[in-house]
Amino acid sequence: MLGGGGVAGIAWETGILTGLADAGVDVTDAELTIGTSAGSTVAAQLGSGLPLEELFRRQADPAAHNRELAPTGAGGAEFLDTLARLMAETADPAELRRRVGALALAADTVPEPVRRAVIANRLPSTAWPDRALIVAVDAATGEPRIFGPDSGVDLVDAVAASCAIPCVWPPVTIGDARYVDGGVRSMANVDLAAGCERALVIAPITDDALWEPVEGCRMEIVTPDEQTLAAFEPDPLDPATRTPAARAGRAQGRRCAGQVAAFWA
Repeated sequence: MLGGGGVAGIAWETGILTGLADAGVDVTDAELTIGTSAGSTVAAQLGSGLPLEELFRRQADPAAHNRELAPTGAGGAEFLDTLARLMAETADPAELRRRVGALALAADTVPEPVRRAVIANRLPSTAWPDRALIVAVDAATGEPRIFGPDSGVDLVDAVAASCAIPCVWPPVTIGDARYVDGGVRSMANVDLAAGCERALVIAPITDDALWEPVEGCRMEIVTPDEQTLAAFEPDPLDPATRTPAARAGRAQGRRCAGQVAAFWA
């Protein structure tokens, strides 16, 4: 399971996976990958057929970076602050998601096609990976939507929806609905692992839901260490964080490989 965390999160998750592989722990052969926000991008990239080393180079080498937009409205930290305030005011999770969705629908952001082009440029392939699910949230109803290869939804649209941070990027139109970031429900949506025997969770940003047990499922959770957190500064949505976050992730992946190997064996 791959959680949300902005462009820094994409780079860090790619680094973690590459660092694990460096140490002989290849977890990219998982039976299922569930991606939320940044994690949806990584899930799609993993399914493109490009080797991990090339995916890492595209994050770590500035010369290989795809064009990203710097946020012109709220930044990642500002949105998290807004979300924390709304959580303190709203006890019902579904109502919270609706309130966040309403803010997103009213926000002044870049046009939807402009943002979609950025997402398309992130993906080496637009073909759906066979073993990937992507999480987004209906902005009007607050209900989660799980997109997959059989959903009939274009992969670029699904990833764009999952990455549509409210008040930062525009909600994404799919059919008759508009969708916002899957992280509005939970930063990693670990409860979707219900029914799985085990799940490796790589989560750039944590929330309380990350630590909730999932019945019948053993979990190993990898979160950023101090070096990674420093690499995410000043804002995980800042494209300049990609190189330091990727390198920090690769180093952390090597360090935590023994622990992950014992779980993955």
